[in-house]
Amino acid sequence: MDIHSYMHGVGRAARRAARAMARAETRAKDCALLAMAEAIERDSARLLAANAEDVAAAHAKGLDSAMIDRLTLSGKSVASMAQGLREIAALRDPVGGISELAYRPSGIQVGRMRVPLGVVAIIYEARPNVTADAAGLCLKSGNATILRGGSEAIRSNQAIAACVREGLAGAGLPEEAVQVVETTDRAAVGELITMKDLVDIVVPRGGKGLIERISNESRIPVLKHLDGVCHVYIDDRADLEKALRIADNAKTQRYGTCNTMETLLVHRDIAARAIPALARIYGDKGVELRGCDRARAIVPAMNPASDEDWYTEYLAPILSVRVVDDLDQAMEHIATYGSQHTDAIVTEDYARARRFLREVDSSSVMVNASTRFADGFEYGLGAEIGISTDKLHARGPVGLEGLTSQKYVVLGDGHIRS
Repeated sequence: MDIHSYMHGVGRAARRAARAMARAETRAKDCALLAMAEAIERDSARLLAANAEDVAAAHAKGLDSAMIDRLTLSGKSVASMAQGLREIAALRDPVGGISELAYRPSGIQVGRMRVPLGVVAIIYEARPNVTADAAGLCLKSGNATILRGGSEAIRSNQAIAACVREGLAGAGLPEEAVQVVETTDRAAVGELITMKDLVDIVVPRGGKGLIERISNESRIPVLKHLDGVCHVYIDDRADLEKALRIADNAKTQRYGTCNTMETLLVHRDIAARAIPALARIYGDKGVELRGCDRARAIVPAMNPASDEDWYTEYLAPILSVRVVDDLDQAMEHIATYGSQHTDAIVTEDYARARRFLREVDSSSVMVNASTRFADGFEYGLGAEIGISTDKLHARGPVGLEGLTSQKYVVLGDGHIRS
């Protein structure tokens, strides 16, 4: 295959489709989404069979457990993909909405209209559900998308893509509005991220190596996060029962996700009660603890934490634990070692909760809730295209509005400038 010719052909088709999608009626987009959901549910067995082949190949290649966890589909996750598409269909269409419309002294009206970004390229590893989520969000927001999944999920992605194409065709929308790159050749990524005349934004989803490569080499704006070094801080004014439940869930509900807690911070005045109870919970679930000196004085079986541990996104049953003097030291730790992804405080003190919300500079900041809620589906976005820790354009889980921009619109009635 001539990769250059193939990828530019994909890009040109996406650009044509983007123009059609920008003017597509909400009803047509919603019909496509619902048809895609029905096709995914109908073909659930075929999707799971394709995924089983991918998982078997991943085991044969010796891929790590976190990667295989992200790759694996179940009946529940297939149903969740379909439900996500239905939720996107139920969301308000942002395209064409005008806000802040106001008269100026000259008599003109000035406002801002939401418009699609155009062509969105999404480069991702493992997670086949991204194929459905990204297709749905890009479709509803009036964009065309080029999806380049990892070679480890090629069968799963192609099976899902067939359902997507069926939905688009049934609604009278161009099938090229969602294209899954058919080659696993890594050169395709290099072409994709330099096609600045055909692609408007690149969204990498995967490991740090992939995201760093895309960020360094892309000639197109990139929407990204590098690490998910997420924290839970248990304040001395926390409800201990809530704290134990939240800290357990934030770490053990799922290990291989970017919103999983990687460092637990505990106020010194509650540490003697909280840490042994949590150590028992984590011990029963096979979680290795790596602690500071004060944490290890409370639970001597804990392994010592190095400075590197505080920076590490484990994506595994490993947790760093640190005892801190107060809220200020907890926030200083987060500012020093965190990745501006998701951080939570457990406290019954309203003033401290407000300080944490205001001062912690992360894309999601939580009070008395597990970091695992940092997710587009849980935020009511239907799904997410990814999570951004950047500060321009979009931040946090990126849904429909994050896939649009705004342009100024001016309404007049023969007005001229004097």
